[in-house]
Amino acid sequence: MNQRPQARPAQTAAISTPVEARKLAESLMDVMSGLLGVIERETELVRAGKLHEAMQLEPQKSEHSRRYALAVESLKNSQAYLEQVSPELLTTLKRHHDTFRAMLQINLTVLATAHAVSEGIVRGVSSEMQRRSMPNSYTASGARTTPGPRHHAPLSVSRSL
Repeated sequence: MNQRPQARPAQTAAISTPVEARKLAESLMDVMSGLLGVIERETELVRAGKLHEAMQLEPQKSEHSRRYALAVESLKNSQAYLEQVSPELLTTLKRHHDTFRAMLQINLTVLATAHAVSEGIVRGVSSEMQRRSMPNSYTASGARTTPGPRHHAPLSVSRSL
């Protein structure tokens, strides 16, 4: 099989000074705020039914997510130092992160709802198409005929609309 190796993010070094700790905290807060901004905008657009516009946010969301993963990795590498030197900073970061996770959960709920609604619509359209394409006839015993596979028409959806 011809598979390319997965690119791994660069390893981040643990911090060793209070100044680096403050910079790490500020960086993580900025990254979370930026990602939340994009996610909140995506949530608004999906709720408004503007899915095409919401999809345009994907590159920004991916970049913020990448930066977030790097910042969290750096925080994990530095957690022992932060617990010793600045436990109040670590507590503040955890509180901010809890708020961040709650906002992400709202976004995931909205996206799951939109997915379920759109899937329900497509299934409904498909069922209606199948129902209309079936012959409406009865057998000699008065039972309704069951259609064969030739009566099941596939449904195609254009995503470019």
